[in-house]
Order: sequence, then structure tokens, then C-alpha cells
Amino acid sequence: MVALTALAPVSAAPVLLISIDGLRPGDVLDAEARGLKIATLRRFLVEGSSATSVVGVLPTVTYPSHTTLLTGASPAKHGIVSNTTFDPMQVNQGGWFWYASDINVPTLWDAARKGGMTVANIHWPVSVGANAITWNLPQIWRTGHADDAKLVAALATPGLLAPLEAKLGKYAPGIDESIDGDETRGRFAVQLIGDKRPGFATVYLTALDHTQHETGPGSAESHAVLERIDAVVAKLIVAERAAHPDAVIAVVSDHGFEATTTEVNLFAPFIDAGLITVDDAGKVKSWTAMPWNSGGSIAIILAQPNDAALRDKVAKLLAILKTDSDAHIADVIEAPAIAAMRGNRQASFYVNLGPGALSGGFKGKGALLASPAKTKGMHGYFPAAPAMRSTFMMMGPGIARGRSYGEIDMRVIAPTLARIMGVSLIGAEKPPLP
Repeated sequence: MVALTALAPVSAAPVLLISIDGLRPGDVLDAEARGLKIATLRRFLVEGSSATSVVGVLPTVTYPSHTTLLTGASPAKHGIVSNTTFDPMQVNQGGWFWYASDINVPTLWDAARKGGMTVANIHWPVSVGANAITWNLPQIWRTGHADDAKLVAALATPGLLAPLEAKLGKYAPGIDESIDGDETRGRFAVQLIGDKRPGFATVYLTALDHTQHETGPGSAESHAVLERIDAVVAKLIVAERAAHPDAVIAVVSDHGFEATTTEVNLFAPFIDAGLITVDDAGKVKSWTAMPWNSGGSIAIILAQPNDAALRDKVAKLLAILKTDSDAHIADVIEAPAIAAMRGNRQASFYVNLGPGALSGGFKGKGALLASPAKTKGMHGYFPAAPAMRSTFMMMGPGIARGRSYGEIDMRVIAPTLARIMGVSLIGAEKPPLP
């Protein structure tokens, strides 16, 4: 681990960090061949520096990855180890890791604020209650009911949302992952940047990920959404340049995408093995070992991790399942390998599914191990998979034009942006890019 406090800043520039969830590097690098009209994103390749691909973290899903993008640390260290919280008794109603208090290391928000900068955020994951953010519109939802808007208003920076809505109309609900929702959040971000001129701003756009789940990576629908996102990014750049002509603007993504055809249900064999017990209504009554799904991979949590007999029983079950073609298991690793990959410390085993397969929601006794998937695209697979590579690009004063960094580790991005802002980021596991 490198202590970045010893590194002199390259500059002390304002930074706008834009995340396009699920943006595959090839969609920018090979845009012309893929028939994509994304002139704004292509500008970064010519006018700035970029990576050909970014190797992500375990698991390659949104919330752990976005926390790594803000901290330079892996899930084992920053603590956001999945999208959803571990909920074996099914009481949290599908709750996600929404709360910044769950992050165990300083973020770029913290570093920028400590360095004397103002900070703004639009919809970035794990941002509820992030005290370092000066103007915060955090990401959260519960049911999609109209009351969700009241929840966002209550959790946003006091006095921030109402004046923006008076100018722009209703803000997008947290559960809204459509391109219309992204365009609404883009308008709010443009207005917020113009009104407040934050030194560091984060903006999260989610529609590309949503559409690739529904229609598959590379679909005509996904391309159409990305082209509309490109227009949102163009407006954000104009707003940031007007507020800060010296700003560095970075575009990132959290993961790539794999086309999927099959849904795998590991809960049923765990129930059959007596590791999970359910009542007549199919609700969990008790458990000794429980799958914790992350799209293309599954963490296995033991109620008693030091119980050698339990560990052996689960290991034997997973070994049998790996030989079953319906389980679509490509790999099973145990705690030492999980630790080496800097993944979930709670997991005693981690299952990586093969290409085309994804983990489904909870299904009780008698459910099929494999069934046709309604979801056409997924991520979450082990980060070594080439399809899971993500995107990093930046441009602005002091950033080399036309430079390629090749393939980089996701953990270098946050310390690189910290150095550009001239602030110290404690806890990053890699040094910044040159």
C-alpha cells in the first residue's frame, strides 16, 4: 500500500467525475465500427488520456466498484462488498448499501472537503449521509412509491432540492434507471454546477446498465441509450468549463457486461442439503450456510465460519454442483484465494459462474437449479474476465493529449484524481497514474 501523502500534487485543479454505469471500453474505442455516434466521449481519446481497459474488483458490480473508484481501496478494505446487504432472513426488503457510514476508509469527497474544496454529488452510489458533501442529492429508493421522492428530499442537503425543482421540475426518483431519469439528473447536475461551482463533483448515470440488463450488451437499444448519455455528458462538460475553465473532467465506469441466457438458483441445493430451512410459505426459518448473490458470482457465507464440519459439508456440496452442467459453475475459491483477490472477508467460499449464466433471486425447495434467464446481460463475474473490463478517460489542463495508459487497475483512479486536486487520499492501495 502506498501512502499518497508523500506525493506532491501535479496540480490543484477542480475535478468533475462522471460515471456511466456499465460502459464497456470497446464502445468508446471501437465506436465507429460498432455504429455508435458518441462524439463527446470520443473527444477524451484525442484531447485527453485514457485506459484501454480497467481491471475491476471482486465482485464486479456497481456499489463495490463505485466505492473503489472513490477510495482507491478494494472491497475487503472499504467494506462495500456487494450491492445489497447480507440479509439471510429476508427482512431488509432488498436493501442496498446506500449509506456512506458503511465505507471504512476516506473517500475523494472527504479528501476534497478536507483540502478546502466544496463538493457536490448527483446520485452516486453509497452517498446517503456523506457528511463531506456540501451539496448532496444521494441515491436511494425503497418501493418506487411516490413517497420515495420524500425520502430523497429528506436525505438531500437541506434546502437544496426544492429550489432546483422550482427551476427544473421534478427530480428523478431513485428507482428510475431509464434514460429519461439520467437526462433529468443531468439537468440537475448542470444547474447545480452552474449555481454552486463545486471544486469536486460526482455525477452518476445509470441507464446504460439498466438497458444492457434488459436487452443485452451491444443491443440497438443499448446503443441508442449511450448516444443520449453522450449528449448528457456534453452538457456537463459545458457547465463545468463555464464554472471552472481549469477543471479536469473524468469519465469512468464500474464494470463491463456479459450476455446471459441462464439463471442459476443455488438456494435450492442448499435447502436440499439442510443448510437452509424454510417454512411452508417458503420463508427462511434458519440457516447455517447461505448464498449471497452478486450477478455472475456468489459469495457463500457460513453462520459459523470456524466450524470445520460445516465448512467440509459446504465444500463437498459445491464440488458436486461444479460437476453438474446445470449449475454453470466455472470456479469455486475459498478464503485464502478470496483474501488474495481482496474480496468479501465474510465469505468462506466464492462461486464464479460461467459465461452466459447469472445468479437468480431466492427460490425455495423444489426450484429448478437452472432456468431460462429473463435478464439479457449481467456482470459481477470474477474481475479476470475480459468482458468485465471498465472505462477510464480524463481531459483538461495538464492532462496529456492522446495518451493511452493501456490496461490499469481500478484502484489507481481515485489516487490519480486526488493528486490532480492537490489533496491527500489516505487508504488507497495503489499509487496514482503519472
